[in-house]
Amino acid sequence: MGTKAVTDATFAADVLASDKPVLVDFWADWCGPCKMIAPALEEISEELGEQVQIVKMDIMESTDTPAKYGVQSIPLMVLFKNGEPVAQKLGAAPKSQLKGWLESVL
Repeated sequence: MGTKAVTDATFAADVLASDKPVLVDFWADWCGPCKMIAPALEEISEELGEQVQIVKMDIMESTDTPAKYGVQSIPLMVLFKNGEPVAQKLGAAPKSQLKGWLESVL
């Protein structure tokens, strides 16, 4: 399935109204750690696609949503269930840690 890009304009429909949990990866093109975890998130999206959707939001292109959720450091991954943020993880980590964290909060 792979990750999907979301924007301020699509956030409500793609994340808040989703019928399954959505992991939002807040990132930026200039962020080295963000680029490091991108391949791992793609793989996790393929592996856990039935359970969770993984989306990416570029904080430089969409500024309203990150401001609303208090994003101050990136990469920041926030898990939304039923339109509410329920868990978050800050910083880069190996794929095994990212997947383990995500599975533990699903």
